[in-house]
Amino acid sequence: MNVSILYQLFLKSTGVSTDTRKIEKGNLFFALKGPNFNANEFAAKALEMGASTVVIDDPAYFIEDDERYFIAEDALEMLQKLANHHRHQLSIPIIGLTGSNGKTTSKELLHAVLKKKFKTAATKGNLNNHIGVPLTLLEIKPEHEIAIVEMGANKQGDIQELCEIAEPTHGFITNIGKAHLEGMGGPEGVLKTKTELYQHLRANKGKVFINSKDPILSNMIKRFENPVLYPAKGDFCEVEFHGANPFVKFSVEGVPGEHLTSLIGTYNFGNIANALTVGKFFGVPLKDAVEGVVGYKPENMRSQLIEKRSNLIILDAYNANPSSMEGAIRTFGKMSGKKHKMIILGDMFEMGDYAEEEHRKLGEIVSEYEIDKVCFTGKLIVSALEKAPKALYFPDPFSLRNWLEDSKLEDYLILIKGSRGMKLEGLVDFI
Repeated sequence: MNVSILYQLFLKSTGVSTDTRKIEKGNLFFALKGPNFNANEFAAKALEMGASTVVIDDPAYFIEDDERYFIAEDALEMLQKLANHHRHQLSIPIIGLTGSNGKTTSKELLHAVLKKKFKTAATKGNLNNHIGVPLTLLEIKPEHEIAIVEMGANKQGDIQELCEIAEPTHGFITNIGKAHLEGMGGPEGVLKTKTELYQHLRANKGKVFINSKDPILSNMIKRFENPVLYPAKGDFCEVEFHGANPFVKFSVEGVPGEHLTSLIGTYNFGNIANALTVGKFFGVPLKDAVEGVVGYKPENMRSQLIEKRSNLIILDAYNANPSSMEGAIRTFGKMSGKKHKMIILGDMFEMGDYAEEEHRKLGEIVSEYEIDKVCFTGKLIVSALEKAPKALYFPDPFSLRNWLEDSKLEDYLILIKGSRGMKLEGLVDFI
């Protein structure tokens, strides 16, 4: 099937869908396949629900005399080709970003800054993979003046593939940490994978933004001509950190005073500096950029603050890896404001051969702080008990729920963190 023909159908459509549960009238539906599903089976249903066209890759579901059916060799590949074709019609800056931690927060902060001046398109939620990036690109409308595309990876080569689809003109890496170690082949694989974004920008004469204070990223400065540096004095954008107890406070050259955010943890300072730097580069007045950062409120289980009776809960259960876990624990360890403190930690997934060692380290880190109650839940995190023997252990979140409900906690500051698959947000209702 010719992608240019499909593109004309896309332009007449009301958008793209890959899920019949969320389909809207006039959508272009792509029947994607996965390990446990084959959406070709739902092509007819998609048409019944109002889809204008269905793109399938299984001839068994093709109806020859129905013009609403288009067959491709691979529906996912066709979605990616369509997105790249659409991207070639755009002449706006495309900012790509990746990193081990903080991608979505950094994207949301940058969006809050850029929309002060531009009609800005940005990745919705966590649509940052080989399906999400094409869907993000296809959401960019003629009226948009700039776009932010978040890129995630599970294995080496993923970021390179996403760059070939999105072809970013500008980009930055939030940090290089221990994430998806199993798929990437250890820490060195993580470094190689994340820097695929910088390699793409260098090869295509794009603009690179680099955190000059990051010990790993700063080593890459010499590889580029005129990279945009932040946040230290003398860099393109000078941002100064003024502490996080618990919320990050910062100042920026050109805007008087110290500015208090709704973001918890020193690790978020880099995300703030990213947003201010890119905003300044594109001409957003710094005063407006600061307003955007200060006005941003974390949600969607990313350091989200929840009050339950006399308790204050920090829900950080969207994802977890050794780097983000350590940052969250150390930040929490220094926090105060309640009579008691409790940490609930769940399993970190995709650790492979590093799982036992990295979970054991969590026990060491937790033991450095005075925490009234420490709860571990999951099969992998049991190894943390070796270094934190006084912690309470629950084999699954369900058994922890019962304990929480019976405990009737009052006046506690509580951190909840674990990988997405643990679904620890379900514990909040029982506190």
